[in-house]
Amino acid sequence: MNILISTLVITITVACSNIIDRYISGIASPYINSLMGVLVALIPWTNHLVLAFNNEIFMILILAPLLFFEGQTTPLLMVGKRIKRIIGVALILVVISAGLVTILASQLLMITLPSMLIIVAIATPTDATAFEAVVEGRKISQPLRNILKMESLFNDATGIILLQAGVLWLITGQLSLGQNLVALLKSAVGGLVIGAVFALLIMACRQFFVRSANNVISSQTLFYLLTPFCVYFIAEEVGVSGIIAVVIAGLVHNSEANRSRFSSPRQMHLGIQLGRFGTEILNGAVFVILGISLVRIFRSQAPILFGSAKWLIVGVTVYGLLLIVRYGYARIFVGNHQPKTAILFALGGVHGTVTLAMTFSIANRITPQLFNFVIIVETVVIILSMVVPTLLFKWLLPIDGDEAIREKQLIKMRTAMVTVGIKSLNNLSLSPTVKASVIYDLRDQIRKNSLRSFFKQWRIFTANKTMMTNLQSVEQRRALMQAFDTERNYLYNLAKNHVVSSDYVYELYSEILLAESLVLDPRNQMI
Repeated sequence: MNILISTLVITITVACSNIIDRYISGIASPYINSLMGVLVALIPWTNHLVLAFNNEIFMILILAPLLFFEGQTTPLLMVGKRIKRIIGVALILVVISAGLVTILASQLLMITLPSMLIIVAIATPTDATAFEAVVEGRKISQPLRNILKMESLFNDATGIILLQAGVLWLITGQLSLGQNLVALLKSAVGGLVIGAVFALLIMACRQFFVRSANNVISSQTLFYLLTPFCVYFIAEEVGVSGIIAVVIAGLVHNSEANRSRFSSPRQMHLGIQLGRFGTEILNGAVFVILGISLVRIFRSQAPILFGSAKWLIVGVTVYGLLLIVRYGYARIFVGNHQPKTAILFALGGVHGTVTLAMTFSIANRITPQLFNFVIIVETVVIILSMVVPTLLFKWLLPIDGDEAIREKQLIKMRTAMVTVGIKSLNNLSLSPTVKASVIYDLRDQIRKNSLRSFFKQWRIFTANKTMMTNLQSVEQRRALMQAFDTERNYLYNLAKNHVVSSDYVYELYSEILLAESLVLDPRNQMI
């Protein structure tokens, strides 16, 4: 029951923060999510309802499906073409960063090497969701965005193995490089194999049923939604990287979707919408949880915070050294040795709740004193990795004004297409009741119907569901089809004459097709 209440509070907070985000411009939505999480933690009643952060629950219930959905948006072919670069940033860069920063920070700050390796290993994996937060509203080259995304999808396994090595070094007093390398390869390759094998098996089963007369969309959708949880759980039970396994499973499903999208359009459309919905909600939940966790960490670590500034010095030093190493790596291997690209790559190494999850995973394996110190240091690293690039990107990256232009153009085009659609009704002999109903429906495409008119229509329909005869219902359906056909022809001519971007036309065209599907689908109950 407690976990259900906690989930409910977090979900409501995500929903509210996403609505608030629509009314606040200039602040990225993840920051709104985080601030709402802070508010939840500051209010005693709501803070009491949310359970303490549990890394295992977080990894399997939030991170696993989120990475699965993100993997689905990435073509497997693109990963194959960039495999060398992915290995470089997800393996070599992480190992180099951990080695150099551990040695330098240990010497500078007089902290033992094992303890410093633990701190640095936790701070090396990056977070794609957090990166999207700091870069929101800014233009960044697609190749650089892609490599930063690939890095964050695959570098968690390397960081986890290095963290395990640091903990064992601290406990036993010995660092076994060979054993750790074998463990890393086993974890990464094993996760890849488990993810690919189980995704292929699930895909084969799905395709067998979807191409038969016994396909059940509800069952297929359940299997689809359960895939990341099952793959992650199996991989972790086997002892390999569950994170890499769910990413690979997502990549496999991307290829499946591209080659079976017309075999069951309803099922495919539902899957796409669920994926987008899940990604948006889980992204919001990640930052709400981050905000709640940060407040609780600062509250619980008050003695450390006010007793010494060492935690701040260590956090700033670790983050600064990681930036330097990332910059040096990028100058050599990324972006044709361009200084600006290297700076953007270095700043793009943003950290988030994955860092917290890794920190809490060692809570019972190290002393309470060291754990308290590590968690407050990692909190500093998380905050710096988000705040510093957010501020610097204002000077380094231009504003992405395309989105504002796009929205204005879409509003203009949508208004024009609805106007021609309504005019086309003049060519039809419609009863006043049918014509008024059709015009109301068409105006809804541009949200020109007032709340008052909606309640008027709702009252009429609710009071008398049979206000239209069967003949009038058919007449209404045909009138809407005529109007939608006119709207599509209008958009087709715009694209044909290259008046506007084809992307704008495709977006509005798809809206019309979805609206018409509601009219034509014999299974719906709306007409």
